[in-house]
Amino acid sequence: MSKTYRPYEPTQAFLLPPSPLDWLPDGHLARFILDLVERLNLTAINAYYEREQRGFPPHHPRMMVALLLYGYCVGVPSSRKIEKRTHEDIAFRVIAGNTHPDHTCISEFRRIHLNALAELFVQVLRLCQKAGLVKLGHVALDGTKLKANASKHKAMSYERMKTDEEKLRTKVADLLRAAEQADAEEDAQYGSKRRGDELPEELQRAEGRRERIAQLMAELEAEAAKQHASPAREDYDNDDDAPPPSGPAPLPSHKVPLEADGTPKPKAQRNFTDGDSRIMKTGDGFIQGYNCQAAVDEENQIIVAQAVTNQPPDVEHLIPMIDRIVFNCGVAPRNLSADSGYWSESNALGAFARGVDPHIATGRRPHGEQAPTVRGRPPVDLTLKQSMARKLATKRGAAVYARRKVIAEPPFGQIKQARGFRQFLLRGLDKVSGEWSLITIAHNLLKLHGALPAS
Repeated sequence: MSKTYRPYEPTQAFLLPPSPLDWLPDGHLARFILDLVERLNLTAINAYYEREQRGFPPHHPRMMVALLLYGYCVGVPSSRKIEKRTHEDIAFRVIAGNTHPDHTCISEFRRIHLNALAELFVQVLRLCQKAGLVKLGHVALDGTKLKANASKHKAMSYERMKTDEEKLRTKVADLLRAAEQADAEEDAQYGSKRRGDELPEELQRAEGRRERIAQLMAELEAEAAKQHASPAREDYDNDDDAPPPSGPAPLPSHKVPLEADGTPKPKAQRNFTDGDSRIMKTGDGFIQGYNCQAAVDEENQIIVAQAVTNQPPDVEHLIPMIDRIVFNCGVAPRNLSADSGYWSESNALGAFARGVDPHIATGRRPHGEQAPTVRGRPPVDLTLKQSMARKLATKRGAAVYARRKVIAEPPFGQIKQARGFRQFLLRGLDKVSGEWSLITIAHNLLKLHGALPAS
């Protein structure tokens, strides 16, 4: 007697068209993304296509947004991999409506609408607020360095740029003379059959590199001149008479190290591949990258504000990030914690001025050393730094600060470890900022999906 198996007919045609959603279980992330995108305001994206009625119909913006959001949620941000998944992965295929947009279409859609996609961060955050996932009782601020789409070995100092440009200029001149001499000899031997404008391959490489170095030098010098001409921005938090800004404080940007005359110092650098990225120190050494900031709410680890800069130190980010929390959520957090990299008196004063109780470490403590505890009334002659240190040594202050790590650090681990975002795909500060928005949107979407009941 032969064994009886379940029916298996992989080539059997469907007698009736099934609903693609039947291929996914209830509560699947792809179902959630499809429902959510239906409710997002995509006016800015739709307007781009509604201006032009000619040409072949484009892919539906809702589908493209859903594909990108789902891709970032499951750690598949590459346009080529997304295209491949629409053939091989049921969830991607369902989102794509059984179509297969080319990877160039996906990449171009992201490029064109990157700013509009980044603005979805606030829409998703507001949905998290409505779902009761954001309380703003305690927000922890932290930063992580993420690799740029560039090698640190492609960075060059201003001093070396000048030296290499001069060497290449000489080499180009020598190669041109050699080419002219070869042309003259060939004309004498074979006649004037060549066009005369061909350049030797070596000359093309040398000239191209010289032009790129000259371009980077010009950019560095222009940035240095602008920086030298502009007076240093005064911190209004130190000025009792200055009114607070009407919007979020500007994010910091990397400053070119200058000589007294305003020219770049010899060690000022630019990267050939991504000129906005900078050399940054991490726990694993130095990388060519960006400083990614995230303010995380304690209740459900929702990211309530995010930003990317090319300024390695964290200290200048605290006030702009508080302002972005207020802008995004409509209200300031009650408590904010941050490590010693964010400490400065102006940061503490700025936080107090915004109605936030800051808990910022004023220095590093050796590993294993217990924090001192204090009781009673504080002395009246304490400096602001001493007062902050004393606050963190009280029972209540220590309890607030002790939560910082378990609030702020897990989202970075989930982004880097669980979803594999260790390096940006895009280049340039503006594009990288848009991509970090997509990464943090995906983080919040996963939290929202996990908190809602399956339907």
